[in-house]
This record gives sequence, structure tokens and C-alpha cells, in this order.
Amino acid sequence: MRLENVNIEDKGKEFNIKIPIEAGNLPFVVVYCNGIAKKTYLPSHGETKVITHQGKVKRVKFDEGEDF
Repeated sequence: MRLENVNIEDKGKEFNIKIPIEAGNLPFVVVYCNGIAKKTYLPSHGETKVITHQGKVKRVKFDEGEDF
């Protein structure tokens, strides 16, 4: 799976998220829903869609391509 779990620290009314990232300048997104956070790096060519259903994240879809 491309989605990696991200640790969330519960501080009572606040939450802290620590995100380990790879060295370099790679773009990434973090998706949070229902107390779960996940990170994924974005493809160099393509689309990444976050699909929701009834106010909750249902899936993350990747559509990649390559320049000819």
C-alpha cells in the first residue's frame, strides 16, 4: 500500500501529528479522518483523488501516467 500510517499524539483537546518525511523535495499529502492520519507521496505525473462518502474518507485513488 502507498498509504503510510502517521502517529498521532493525544494531548487532551489537541492532537499532535509527527510526520517523518524522506530527504529531498518530494510532494506529499496527509489525509485525516476518524482519528486516523495517513501520508502518501504524490506521483510525478498523475492524479491523486481522495474519495469521501457521508463526510468520511472512503478511499484514495491514484491515476498515474508517463510523458512520452
